[in-house]
Amino acid sequence: MASIVLGGRSVVPVRRDNQPLSGRPVIAAVSFVGDEPVSHARHAARDFVSELQAVHGIPVSDRAMGSIQLVVSELVTNTRKYAPGPCLLNLELADGAMEIGVWDTESTLPVPQSPDPGRVGQHGLEIVIALSRSFEMHREPVGKRIKATITLTDKPTENPAKHQLH
Repeated sequence: MASIVLGGRSVVPVRRDNQPLSGRPVIAAVSFVGDEPVSHARHAARDFVSELQAVHGIPVSDRAMGSIQLVVSELVTNTRKYAPGPCLLNLELADGAMEIGVWDTESTLPVPQSPDPGRVGQHGLEIVIALSRSFEMHREPVGKRIKATITLTDKPTENPAKHQLH
């Protein structure tokens, strides 16, 4: 196990022993106390995905890299804006996709709005849902967890997008 420091925070990938990744979790977790810029979360995601490519040879399209960074940015921005206190960003490689999870201390689930090109702002969740293969929101004993899954390659998928709100 190796630890990487990004933007003053520790990112801990699990299983960096150059063994085949099948059946093994590859995870990074970054905690934020509230005073770090959102760009630190975006950079942590980019660096983690870049390491997956360089160390493990995992293919990641330019579209996926951009989508992962945008989804991380939108979810952490919403946490900063609407949830007091710390948040936790989890990134996990799973089945050819990146699962992006953000936990925060606010238990109120956000309400996705209908698309409205005339609305100024508040399109973040709409963007996250549109980019994601799947999207989930869950209340936790303390706060909530939002999870979005981004496919790493541009190959068409056989499963339609699954959006679950709990």
